[in-house]
Parts: sequence; C-alpha cells; structure tokens
Amino acid sequence: MSTSPLRPALSVLDLVPVRSGQSSGQAVASSLELVQLADRLGYERYWFAEHHNMPAVAASTPPVMIAAATARTSRIRVGSGGVMLPNHAPLVVAEQFAVLEAMAPGRIDLGIGRAPGSDPVISALLRSSGPTADVERFPDHVQDIRALLRADGASLRLASGETYAVRATPAATGMPTVWLLGSSDYSARLAAELGLPYVFANHFSGAGMDQALGLYRDGYRPSSEHPEPRTFLTLNAVVAPTDDEANARALPQLRSMARLRSGRPMGPLETIEEATAEPLDALGQQMIEDMRNRWLIGTPDAAAAEVRRLADRHGVEEVMVVPVSGSYDGEPLDATPGRAQTLELLAAAAGQPWPADVATAP
Repeated sequence: MSTSPLRPALSVLDLVPVRSGQSSGQAVASSLELVQLADRLGYERYWFAEHHNMPAVAASTPPVMIAAATARTSRIRVGSGGVMLPNHAPLVVAEQFAVLEAMAPGRIDLGIGRAPGSDPVISALLRSSGPTADVERFPDHVQDIRALLRADGASLRLASGETYAVRATPAATGMPTVWLLGSSDYSARLAAELGLPYVFANHFSGAGMDQALGLYRDGYRPSSEHPEPRTFLTLNAVVAPTDDEANARALPQLRSMARLRSGRPMGPLETIEEATAEPLDALGQQMIEDMRNRWLIGTPDAAAAEVRRLADRHGVEEVMVVPVSGSYDGEPLDATPGRAQTLELLAAAAGQPWPADVATAP
C-alpha cells in the first residue's frame, strides 16, 4: 500500500489482456480487480483501450468497462485510452460519457483517437449501417462532442431555418475532460490548435515522441478549459522483486508484440512457461530485444528511478504505465498477480523519498 504521494503521478492504461486458457469473463474480472488496487495505491487515472477482434485483448468497449470501474472505485479518475472515433457517431460518444460523468462527477476522462482499433474488415462491420465518422471530418467531430457535452449543448440549423437544440444529457453539471490521443504529428497539431490535453502513444509506437510533444507545446493555443498544454508519457512496464522475474514476466507480451509487428497469426497471450518453450526466429528475437530496451522492465527502485528520469527528460508530471506482466501456469485465471505486483511495487518505490528530497528537506 502506498503511503506517500506518487512522484511523478502514476496512471494505468489497460487493454484487458486475455491469457492462454482464460475466458473473457475472467480477463474482465482481473482488470476490475486491478482498477480497485490502483485506486487504493494512489494512481491518478485508469484508462481502458478500444481494440476489436484480437484474441489477446478484451478491451473493445471502454464505456462499459469505465462504468463498471467507477462502481468499484471512489477516488481514481477513469476513462478511455481511447475511444476510436471513426467507429462511433459523435452524439453516441457524447451521450455515453455524459452519463458516465453523471455517475462519477469529476472523475471521467474521454480520450479520443483517430485510428480504427482493428483491421479493415472489422472497421467495415462497425460501420455496417453507414459511415459513422468520416476520418476526414475528425476535427469537426471532436468539436461536436465537446459542444454536446457542455451544459448548454449544441445547436443545429435545420433546412427549414429553425434552430434545433441538442444536449448529450438534459441537465449536466459538469463534463468529462477531453484528451486527444495519437502516434503521429497529426493529433499533436490538432490538440494544440484546439487547446486540448494530448497524449502520444509511446507504449505502442515510441518513434517520433519528442517531435510530437515539441509540435504540441510549441503550437499550443490556450483554451478556456486548458490555458496551458497538458501531456504525459505512456510506457509498457513490468516490475518484479528481481530482474530475472521481471524479464520472465515481460516475455509473453514481448512475443505477442513481435508477432503483431511481423504479421504473424495472433493468439491468446502465452503463459510464461509457453513463452519460454519455443524461441522465435532471429527476426522475432531482434524485435523483442529492440522493444525490451524501450520498456520499463526491472526491480522497484530501478523502475522508479527510470520513471523519474523519463518524466524529467520530457518535462511531464505524470507517467501512464501499461502493466504487461505475464502469468505463470499455476496462477489463478480470475486474477492477474503479475500485473498487480507491477502496480504495487512501482507505487511503493515511487512514493518513497529520493536522496535528493531528503537532502533538501528542512
């Protein structure tokens, strides 16, 4: 249990991973247990991703997971990382998050992304009743959502010339914080132009983060809600008592990402024993080593030191970790001990005074 403020602030991004032999229900139960733990440990926010038709990921409906999480927590901010807007009508997104804000006032984040979150076949199925959000109109639809979420809502001018009022909910007393998410310069520039908080998907892409953050900060236009630019880092993380255990628990997700990036067939996340039984080929192993060097894998003090170093280097006061720790064969299917261990150990180390803090204390 963390007893000191986490510095920098720590948050969580959850893809609701599904491991070998685990049902969707067990994976969801594991994640809901994990968000309760993050709430107790002092984490700042907990976001659920949106991905579709992936055998190792059960995060397809962020609003449903957010609703369940808010009912089980009392303090932590909960949100989407993110809602993939091309898959949804802007009014539906606004209505969902207006209700979530009413359920948990002041605790809801609406992270919005421009990617589809799956392949072209699934994208077509998601839009089978007609295009819901033309990617080219993404900036307009972001603005539509912001307007619909406000207490006074938005106004439409009908063909007859009449004005028609639209609100996401009849009597809003607050609105979620809207964030733009991305892995390219596009979202960084748009967030700066609209005066919105922005997050670069460093946990997935990595390349181009410095450039994207620079474009965002340099081009930022203050808005009434956000007079200053606001951003944080995302980072894949596995923390364990020893380096050997941390590296072992990181292997299943590393192998899964190597398969994804090389276009190989995907399956449920391997257990640690399955991941060590059959090495990948030379290309897969090289991908794993490249990713390992960018991920946060290690013991608590070393991990906390690296988090602080990265936060200082990139000028942020918050780091969002994706706990990607794998499971051993004998660990329960309805829990996620490795991911829980990552959050517990990192929070404990991040909450401890650093030598420099002690030296400057009065």
